[in-house]
Amino acid sequence: MNKKLLAGLVAALLSQSGLAFDAFQIKDIRVEGIQRTEAGTVFSYLPVKVGDTMDDEKAATAIKALFATGFFKDVRLEIEGQVLVVVVEERPAIASLEFVGLKAFKPEDLKKGLREIGLAESRIFDRAMVERAEQELKRQYLSQGHYAVEVTTTVTPLERNRVGINFTVNEGEIAKIKQINIIGANTFKESELLDQMVLRTSGWLTWYTKNDQYSKQKLAGDLETLRSWYMNRGYLEFNLDSTQVSISPDKHDIYITINVTEGEKYTVSSVKLAGNLLLPEAELQKLVRIKPGEIFSREKMTESTKAISERLGNEGYAFANVNAAPELDKEKRQVAFTVFVDPGRRVYVRRINVTGNTKTRDEVIRREMRQMETAWYDGEKINKSRTRVDRLGYFDEVTLETPAVAGTTDQVDVDVKVKEKPTGTLMLGAGFSSSEKLTLSGSVQQQNVFGSGKHIGVQVSTSKSNQIYSLSHTDPYFTVDGISQGFDVYTRKTNTSTLAVGSFASDAAGGGVRYGLPIGEDDYVNVGFSFDRTRLKIDANSPQRYQDYVNRVGDKSTTWLATAGWQKDERDSLLFTTKGSYRRAVLELSLPGSTSTYARVTYQHQYFRPLPRKMTLALNGEFGVAKTYGNKELPFFKNFYAGGIGSVRGYESNTLGPRDPVTNDVLGGDKRLVGNAELLLPLPGSGLDKSMRLGAFVDAGNIWGDNNKFSLGDMRYSAGLSLSWNSPVGPLKFSFAQPINKKPEDKLQRLQFQFGSVF
Repeated sequence: MNKKLLAGLVAALLSQSGLAFDAFQIKDIRVEGIQRTEAGTVFSYLPVKVGDTMDDEKAATAIKALFATGFFKDVRLEIEGQVLVVVVEERPAIASLEFVGLKAFKPEDLKKGLREIGLAESRIFDRAMVERAEQELKRQYLSQGHYAVEVTTTVTPLERNRVGINFTVNEGEIAKIKQINIIGANTFKESELLDQMVLRTSGWLTWYTKNDQYSKQKLAGDLETLRSWYMNRGYLEFNLDSTQVSISPDKHDIYITINVTEGEKYTVSSVKLAGNLLLPEAELQKLVRIKPGEIFSREKMTESTKAISERLGNEGYAFANVNAAPELDKEKRQVAFTVFVDPGRRVYVRRINVTGNTKTRDEVIRREMRQMETAWYDGEKINKSRTRVDRLGYFDEVTLETPAVAGTTDQVDVDVKVKEKPTGTLMLGAGFSSSEKLTLSGSVQQQNVFGSGKHIGVQVSTSKSNQIYSLSHTDPYFTVDGISQGFDVYTRKTNTSTLAVGSFASDAAGGGVRYGLPIGEDDYVNVGFSFDRTRLKIDANSPQRYQDYVNRVGDKSTTWLATAGWQKDERDSLLFTTKGSYRRAVLELSLPGSTSTYARVTYQHQYFRPLPRKMTLALNGEFGVAKTYGNKELPFFKNFYAGGIGSVRGYESNTLGPRDPVTNDVLGGDKRLVGNAELLLPLPGSGLDKSMRLGAFVDAGNIWGDNNKFSLGDMRYSAGLSLSWNSPVGPLKFSFAQPINKKPEDKLQRLQFQFGSVF
């Protein structure tokens, strides 16, 4: 049979008459040389089919099309009569990807990155793709500070036209920042400027923060921080001239040099408003935070324009444009500002979109929204919506965006984006006492059961002093109006013989139901009703007061309890509060028919104030008092106690207050006062990392009994340091306190910690 080879690529590129052939009509097409590729795949890429007339141009086009698939290393066309024979040689397939020498990355993470650039097992082998893979691996390592990384690739042919690819990685040492120099800074000390930056030289905590490893993104953020530092202190003409980043020849040390021009310090001479103000000028002028005669501060000017923009946003003008134009008087070193106001068009919200909630139901988020669909845009309500969603405690991040609706001029959408976090908590508490005793406690809570927003908690304690089994459940939206409902059931066995308090034993069981009613955006009223039955056991070692109570009242106590409370929560966050306040008042009233009739009132007030340098002042005050009525006696097991990590640190838990004159056991009391002041700040060496905070605190408090006159002179004080760390395994809290005015009878507990594991 006469065969004629079509010189494919040559014929496609050169139209030489010597390579031409006579056109013919294709009667059949046959594919030879394929092993993995289906014949149908080849036919699908061929630009000719049976019945077409084959000529030089179509032959060249066919060869180009098959080469373009990337499946074949060689392609030829042959003619057998009127049969077109396609002869191919397939590229090998990648059988395996292996890595040797990995420490900084997991193999599966690198494979995922290579898959995104087209290199993966079972795909067609391409030498150019392997070179790209090497560059991608180096990029990954460079992003982690491994500037000395070396990657060697070995391609091994395997049977059945396959190859194995092996990447041998020599990671080298991580390059660390050796020195940061700021050239041109004369007004402030270089050390003071470096403290503002996240990037820093190696320190005692950089093993955790990784801030001694160079990052282009972190450096960009630090440069903007320096600019803000100067401009907030009057240096309106401050300029970052240049930045150089160099690495030592051994690729172990990185040097950063920042060149700046400080310029002159300016004061503000005047601030005027111009444009379409819409609202009274006097009202908008009150929103201007920077006043004539003050040193210029970009932060204050930004706050001023933002406040005006937000005020207009509350009226529906979502795209209000407020800009401050400066006029410099370089001789007097003064600057005058004209704030131009352009409110734009009034808009309304078309739709609210919720994304990122893979577990939490949409309705749980939507019921916290104060901005309604189809209503006029209200910036204040949108901000309140974000705060309420964040305050749920279910999310690490909550962001609200208001993009304009395409094709309209008066509509926006509200996009709520959340990043969920584990909402289950396993809490373990421990304390070391001066007598070398270790106390433990534990509880399990799930704040968002099945994404419904409902809370459930289980407490289990089997220590020598307490055996507690309790179950609690809360539905924060029992009704659509936000009325909450909850219940609690428990059994509790107590034996205080091993504790510092007066010795007694009790066996209690009970339960109750409670409701919460919102009376404002941040205000709630709570009411509840519960029942408790307690059996007491007193022995010869019990304080005389306990023995007298049992002799008069009996060893069985029944309590029908009504509770009423109020709380107002204005904190900006539950996890890392930086501003706002929290107030709570609770009244407990035992009803007629109870063994003992009494009333207990407690009040708590927390206040958080942000301070410069990301510091926060946290204040807490608590007061409690209990009184009997109806000629009844206050049960001693309803007394207040204080001391320990929840009240006055430095003293052993529940050891403050009146004591038995014979046994010296702690009795508790009917009056309680506790105060705490704590300065929270980022941990030195961690930059501005919010996951770790150091605290310096002063605690005060005590307990008074019915025979003790209330006197502030009886207060116990302590001072110390605390550390909170939102670690990968859960929140950790440590405190070390030194009692200031301890008395001989006081029992101390200087070191305490609390550990929580999330799931």
